[in-house]
Amino acid sequence: MAKIKVTQRKSGIKKPQNQKRTLEALGLKRIGQVVEHDDTPNILGMINKVKHLVSTEEA
Repeated sequence: MAKIKVTQRKSGIKKPQNQKRTLEALGLKRIGQVVEHDDTPNILGMINKVKHLVSTEEA
């Protein structure tokens, strides 16, 4: 299965609660933090919800 690296680029402060929870569910806690996830539809949907706060690249 393919992997995706997700990097938090912007803060979740003053964002809606559902976006904060999505960042938390992705495992992101601070700006600059990088996590690696499998390329599944669930993860891609979560990334799409907070795409303005994160950047992605294939691992």
